[in-house]
Formats: sequence, structure tokens, C-alpha cells
Amino acid sequence: MIIQIIINIILSYLIGSISGSMVLGKIQGIDIRTMGSGNAGGTNAFRTVGPLFALGVVIIDILKGIISVLIISNLSFYISLDAKVMQYIPVLCGFAAVMGHVYPLYYNFKGGKGAGTLIGVLGVLYPLSIPYALSSWIIVLVLTGFVGLGTMIAGIVIVIISYLYYPNGLSSPFGMFSVIMAIFVVFTHRSNIVRMWRGQENQFKKIMLFKK
Repeated sequence: MIIQIIINIILSYLIGSISGSMVLGKIQGIDIRTMGSGNAGGTNAFRTVGPLFALGVVIIDILKGIISVLIISNLSFYISLDAKVMQYIPVLCGFAAVMGHVYPLYYNFKGGKGAGTLIGVLGVLYPLSIPYALSSWIIVLVLTGFVGLGTMIAGIVIVIISYLYYPNGLSSPFGMFSVIMAIFVVFTHRSNIVRMWRGQENQFKKIMLFKK
């Protein structure tokens, strides 16, 4: 049974390693990692290629998280496993998908920052967290113009929601996952933090409520 779990985790990682921006970029004959910030995520796709391309990237990245948690984690029936252990399998598959997105096997471990795939994972594990995360992200974005900051704040909000509303709070498998992911999202956005500190971070000024 342990081997089955490991296989599912590996499959989730391999699915997570499929980069939406790289797949669509190959169709158009571009490598997004050589453009803009060099990141393979949706934000850089939007800035460098355009909204339609970015939308396709985000859809693919979200689907990776959904497939890993909803399908891959259920490929085998873990009949002999304790019910408490089984609660961790979807979480582990979701975690593996996010790791695959950030460190993709197929692209020399150079991927995105994990936000898109994490949304797909959250949409299956705890859909209630999505409106809160999205609302906080939008609020931060229109107030500051910083996408990365909004993403980091959204991660923290998910931890708070998990603590307040999820059964057993942060001691549950999902609660622990939310804490780890919040920390990891900050880690993947460390370059954004440095640029914000230096006043060099790009802003979406067109949607800001208060412009200088």
C-alpha cells in the first residue's frame, strides 16, 4: 500500500511538472523563461505575451492541481490503510503537484511560483477557502498593484480560514498543508520581496484605486 501511495505522489509530481506556459509557448515558438521576469507562471505570461495566453496558462496550471487531488489520489483503493492515514493522501498529492509546478522535471526544475496549481488543489481540498483567498488577493492588488504581495497575503488568509473554520483547524492534514504552503509561497516570491523592498517591483497601476 505504501508503494501505491508513493506512485500516486510521483504521478502527481509528474503532472505538476507539465508547465502551461511551456506547452503553449512551444506551440507559439517562444520560451517564456527568456522573457520578462523569466518566470514560467501566469503573471509573467500576462505581461510578456498577453491576456489570452496567460488565461490558457492559468487554466492548465489549475487543472494540474485538480487532477492530482481529485483523480490521481484516488487511483488505488487503500482499503487496508487507517482512515486517518487516508486523509493525508490527497494532501500529499496536492503538495507533489505544486512541487512539480515550481520544480518541473521536464524543464530543468525551473518553473513557476506555484500559485495557479495551488488554486486547483485548494478548490478540491477546501473550496470554502477560495473566495476568501481570491477576495484578499484582489484587495491587495487594487490597493498596491503588486500581484506577488497579493498572492502571499492570500496564502496567509487561507491559514487563518483553516484555523477558524476547517475541522480540527491547523492540526488537520489540510491545516498543516495550508501552513506549509503559505510559507512556501513566500519562499517562491522571495525575489518579489527583494524588488518591493528596493522599489523595483512591477505594478499593475491601471487597476490601482489610489495612484501616485
